[in-house]
Amino acid sequence: MRRTLLAFALVLSVLWPGAAQASASADERVVLIGVPGLRWSDLSPKDTPNLWQLAAQSAAGSLSVRAVGRVTCPYDAWLTVSAGIRSAVGYACGLPPVPEPTDDGGAVVPGYDYLLEVAGQRNSGTLGEAVHAAGDCTLAVGPGAALALADRTGKVDRYAPSPAQIRADALAACRVAAVDVDDLIRPYLGDGRLPAVEDALTPQQRADALRRADVKTGAVLSALPEDTTVLLAGLSDHGAQPHLRVALMRAGAEVRDRFLGAASTHREDVTILPDITATMLSVTGVPVPPSVVGTPWAASAGRTGGIAAAQAGLHDADVAGQAIREIGGAFFTTVAVLQVVFYATAFLLLRRGRGLGRVRLAALVLASLPVSTYLVNLTDWHRAGTPVPSLAAGIAVCALLLAAAALAVPFLWSRSRALAARRGRRGGPRSRSRRAALRRGSPLGPLAVVAGVTAAVLAGDLLTGTTLQLNSVMGYSAVVGARYYGLGNIPFALFATSVLLLSATIAHRQARRGRRVAAMAVFAVLGGSAMILGGWPGVGSDFGGVIAFVPGIAVAALLVGGRRVSIVRLGALCAAGGVTVMAIAYLDHLRPPASQTHLGRFVGQIYSGEALDVIGRKFGAMVGTLLSPNLMPIVVAALAFLVYALLRPEKATAGVLPAAFAYSPALRAGLIGTLVSGVVGMLVNDSGAAVLSMALALAVPLVLSVGVAVLRDGGSPYASGQQPASSDLVSRSS
Repeated sequence: MRRTLLAFALVLSVLWPGAAQASASADERVVLIGVPGLRWSDLSPKDTPNLWQLAAQSAAGSLSVRAVGRVTCPYDAWLTVSAGIRSAVGYACGLPPVPEPTDDGGAVVPGYDYLLEVAGQRNSGTLGEAVHAAGDCTLAVGPGAALALADRTGKVDRYAPSPAQIRADALAACRVAAVDVDDLIRPYLGDGRLPAVEDALTPQQRADALRRADVKTGAVLSALPEDTTVLLAGLSDHGAQPHLRVALMRAGAEVRDRFLGAASTHREDVTILPDITATMLSVTGVPVPPSVVGTPWAASAGRTGGIAAAQAGLHDADVAGQAIREIGGAFFTTVAVLQVVFYATAFLLLRRGRGLGRVRLAALVLASLPVSTYLVNLTDWHRAGTPVPSLAAGIAVCALLLAAAALAVPFLWSRSRALAARRGRRGGPRSRSRRAALRRGSPLGPLAVVAGVTAAVLAGDLLTGTTLQLNSVMGYSAVVGARYYGLGNIPFALFATSVLLLSATIAHRQARRGRRVAAMAVFAVLGGSAMILGGWPGVGSDFGGVIAFVPGIAVAALLVGGRRVSIVRLGALCAAGGVTVMAIAYLDHLRPPASQTHLGRFVGQIYSGEALDVIGRKFGAMVGTLLSPNLMPIVVAALAFLVYALLRPEKATAGVLPAAFAYSPALRAGLIGTLVSGVVGMLVNDSGAAVLSMALALAVPLVLSVGVAVLRDGGSPYASGQQPASSDLVSRSS
């Protein structure tokens, strides 16, 4: 129920993005209190009374602090606030440099030219420059605050090393202020950089550091003018593992007891570092520069149920993210091992004509694993005492249940039709052979169930705010911070594959009756609808997915219609995908900056000349996945099995794939379309091999299950030992 309410509140925030934001006027003041390393589990009324009281008066959310690297140090966090875009100093870092005071009461960040001229941080100083352009001044307390508010010369107008060294009237001198409370993070940075362990302090040492940070925060809060909007952020990580951090906004009674989110994440309880930049400017009425990728913080429409309940929920979100991070590598390794073992075992059993039922069951269980990683999020596994084992067990149970349903549902449906035929009901088949065929069920039935459930789950998740993809093993996590909403790269591969295979089962009957145009229409309508859903800004928002989906849909439709697919035509289809996604991105770019997704911002990056840097980073990430020990074995094993089974059917798998394709030419078209989308998706997405490997992990076992069913039921010449020439199979199946 809570997830449904969150999704509904998210829809309201998208439709009226400014309704719950703090109002801006010429008299508004804002102060950012940065407490690097602060987590929700740190807060308590006894140990951190000032922070707890502030939380009770504020809208509360989680802050995803990812900047550029896997973990974010204080320097990179404050620099990201300065730039309004994820930034990094360019080397292993810890605390920001200590500013050098100037005679006019301000300060200059030393070596600031390095950021602009060497580190390539061309957006550094965006926040300070915007404030100065509006005729306002900046007040910084502490090194991090100075780095965040400095203009492009590295200067802040007023500066104090600590809250104890600044007068109360000085806090009212400038409408934009920031305070660096680094008491919690300093003990972790003994050698000047983040430690290489999860937590370098003992619980008692961390508690002592928290008390010092709480006292300093209380001193700042007590000195602020009453009308000041207070933003508090746990800006950075404190060790070798990323975590979600505290985000609070006190801006009057209207935001109290509400969750804190932003349009940038499409989450009502998650924000990102660049959102802080946009929020500070928006509160004071200063125009937000186009280069800022964040959006203002906004209090949600729904209430938290009190700060204790909010803390519990936000802490649970971090626990879920940590569990996903911990299990991720082991899960994909297990999937890779299971896939390789399955293909090797299937090769041996099918070649000898044994164990067909077991091979089919194993294929369906493997194909059910991906969607089970989303279905398990319908439960509260993260609230178990041992979340990682609970998650693993939940995925396994869901996969077994879905595989059982995939076998049972078509069987029960066929039995009911067979009984109707036996009783001579109108429209029921009457011949003995037809009744026997009905009792066995269509070989495509289990494939249709698994593909249909996978497509329906992902489509439904997109329409309800992607609560199932968030914190799922094959989805994404706010802790990692690569994506917060929409269709992720691996979910795209599964969505495209399931839609194409489901289209094949629907087009099967039309194709067998010679209705080629109708069969082509099935792929075009279902595939096109799924492509729009996956690529539309604010829903799927998948840039590379549209480029990859268009040629896959078109190739499948052409093949099922008996049309030839040439290299030139395939290239034209890929280009059509690129044109389609750029048209969608341009329409997104025409919307107000605060409403744009990353699709529209990419168009802006083309105009600003930053697009090549983005493409270069994504290309480098894609190339890196080609050496993944978890992903490439799936690609190699699946492709080797496919190629060998097609080229040498008399020696491999008893001709299971040609049998499947002979039974359903539409299935052959769907599989080839899947391969096209998978290969193109691998080339245009930063996840690279993950896209193709997951497409194969779903498609190949399902296709094998169809071939096994055809062989088992004697619907293929291979079941009786007849072996056509391999050249005939290649021409028929390629």
